[in-house]
Amino acid sequence: MKISADLAKLLDGENGLVAVVVQEDESNEVLMLAWMNREALEKTLESHKATYWSRSRNELWVKGATSGNTQEVVSASVDCDGDAILLRVHQKGVACHTGTHSCFLNEIEISE
Repeated sequence: MKISADLAKLLDGENGLVAVVVQEDESNEVLMLAWMNREALEKTLESHKATYWSRSRNELWVKGATSGNTQEVVSASVDCDGDAILLRVHQKGVACHTGTHSCFLNEIEISE
């Protein structure tokens, strides 16, 4: 699936990557932050399987391909500044590689 010119603009940054916030569709819980390049975005939109770019391994990865903890994409939105994507997903299993449902468990204390 070819992406639109507007979506292509998201990927025109210096490294060709866009931040992707992943949210569980049913609970609205934020599950993780990942990165996509053009190919990952195209594959995600075509297959409805969340596909990301690994910055550490320099390769595409389909969420759950080895763990079984898959993400079926329900919808995708671009933020108002046009520099990030929100994926709403049906999460099967845990989202975090540490074995927790969400990657956002380490709260930062905010002073009063």
